[in-house]
Amino acid sequence: MSDEPELEPEVPEPEPHADDGLDLARSLTRATSRSTPAARKRKRKPDLPRGGRVTGAHPDDRDPQLLDSTLGRLVAEHGWEVDLRVQGVFGRWEELVGAEVAQHCTPESFDDGRLVVRTDSTAWATQLRLLAPTVVRRLNEELGHGTVTVIEVLGPHLPTWKKGPRSVRDGRGPRDTYG
Repeated sequence: MSDEPELEPEVPEPEPHADDGLDLARSLTRATSRSTPAARKRKRKPDLPRGGRVTGAHPDDRDPQLLDSTLGRLVAEHGWEVDLRVQGVFGRWEELVGAEVAQHCTPESFDDGRLVVRTDSTAWATQLRLLAPTVVRRLNEELGHGTVTVIEVLGPHLPTWKKGPRSVRDGRGPRDTYG
């Protein structure tokens, strides 16, 4: 036949026997580890979660997330950054404009760069109109350049004379009613 010698399969040498019984326990563990349900599951193809990733010891999107990062992502996805900053300014109005001005003026709304502020008297409405450039600059420092373009100052809510039992259409109003 052939002159080449036959190669015998290599047989691993048995581990030296220890008297403490650990070698017997190890060999039993190795023998039974292949027949456990967990070992059979490992042999099958793993069920992949959504997205095709297999989880492990490293963090992924399904792990519990910090509330700060989750809210930040939600705000960014919906485009609420400016609205939240503006509402934050409404909450910190006194800190931004000063205690005296805040005592007599309150912000009512913000839309497209226009901040509407209501005052409690016509004198404070005049004062705030004079302070408007300074307030706009201060607000833009907090909100970002160009966020607030104009401040619309409204005077106090006054009673209307348009309705009632003694109103006259196209009339001049109360004029000298209050002496």
